[in-house]
Amino acid sequence: MGSFLGQFKSGRGIVRALVSTGFIASGIFHFVAPDSYAKIMPPLFPAALQLVYVSGACEILGGVGLLIPSSRRFSTLGLVALLIAVFPANVYQAVANVQLGGFMNSPGYQWGRLPFQGLFIWAVLWSGSEPPQRSF
Repeated sequence: MGSFLGQFKSGRGIVRALVSTGFIASGIFHFVAPDSYAKIMPPLFPAALQLVYVSGACEILGGVGLLIPSSRRFSTLGLVALLIAVFPANVYQAVANVQLGGFMNSPGYQWGRLPFQGLFIWAVLWSGSEPPQRSF
């Protein structure tokens, strides 16, 4: 257990914990409020609700996997692929002005979150990688 907790002593480990927690929480919300996620699915995607559940499960598994050293690389690549795969839903929400309630109705939120997808991809890649080893 000591080595597991030891991973959170570095900046990379702290970001990894935050990224992991974010994905796990988001994945849980896919099951708690699936209709909100289904609303932002572009109409050309079939079986929107099923895709919401699949993406939620992938977020939970990927978030947990980031914390396990033996699955970290696979989880990192899977979460990056997931972020790319769900990007059309984010674009659709902004373009179609899909109303979900509260601050998520604002065009500033809908359009402003799009560039953050790149930041999320970077955070997953950085926190899921091992720091370079120094050799002297």
